Amino acid sequence: MSKPKILVTRSDYPKNSIEVLESKYSVEIWDNVKNGDITKKDFVERVKGASGIFCCLNDRVDKDVIEAAGPSLKVVSTMSVGVDHVDLKTLKSKGVRLGYTPDVLTEATAELTVALLLATSRRLLEANQAIRNGEWTSAWAPLKWCGPALKGSTVGIYGYGRIGQSVARKLKAFEVSRILYGSAQEKPEGKAIGAIQTSLDNLLKESDFVIVTCALSDQTRGLFNKDKFAMMKSTAIFVNSSRGAVVDQEALYDALVCGKIRAAGLDVMTPEPLPSDHPLLTLQNCVILPHIGSATYQTRMLMADMVVKNITAALLGEQMPAEYAL
Repeated sequence: MSKPKILVTRSDYPKNSIEVLESKYSVEIWDNVKNGDITKKDFVERVKGASGIFCCLNDRVDKDVIEAAGPSLKVVSTMSVGVDHVDLKTLKSKGVRLGYTPDVLTEATAELTVALLLATSRRLLEANQAIRNGEWTSAWAPLKWCGPALKGSTVGIYGYGRIGQSVARKLKAFEVSRILYGSAQEKPEGKAIGAIQTSLDNLLKESDFVIVTCALSDQTRGLFNKDKFAMMKSTAIFVNSSRGAVVDQEALYDALVCGKIRAAGLDVMTPEPLPSDHPLLTLQNCVILPHIGSATYQTRMLMADMVVKNITAALLGEQMPAEYAL
């Protein structure tokens, strides 16, 4: 009896996890190092007859891909907590299960969010580049490269799930004055650390730092637009480590150029990769990272391991370690 086929969309996933798959299944790997990210055409062609797909947020698992796989497809397992790259409606209609990787990336992403906040507020990249450009001409200057302090500030977090809560806990160590979180109702996790539930509009008006860690949905797509940036303090710093599509990037650019807000730090954007000639990349007060929220060795290994366990459990008809409810 032939082994079930698993299509793996990248050749640079952690090796140990791929070896586990290869010990159990017939594994076909797309060589992205040689050929680049898998194209729609190649995805549709390669997925035929697959029982499982090992993918990531780069890969559009849409209706065409799912239907091309045929009735053999039992599981899609993504190495991400976000699932906006997957056609959930079609998966559900076909009875295909979806695995994802929550929890294991929470702390790494929260760490990166705080690091991005500090890099933006304390102008770390700007100061480093100044040295490289030969602009450090005086050993010390009273106000050069100054930024706002976290201590005593008000921090607003929109998206108070696992990552938002971890960010809040970490920020307590910086002795911030208040932590606000945007939510329809008070959460016990917020109350436990003294965080205050409030509306998004009030959060924007009162916060010195605005951090976005919400999921992408129809309700949050483009949520941070011209009107929302206009509500923020002119001295505020905006940080997004959720999904790029929650932000109207033209409105963000205008807000940064016109001084409506002080600065922004982005680990996510639209599209990804961001074109090298994008206007945001011309701004000194905008720190942009290449979506590295979960990028610690330990976290990426755990994520890949969970993807494999999700696939294995689904093909055995068992409970998956992390199944996304369709």
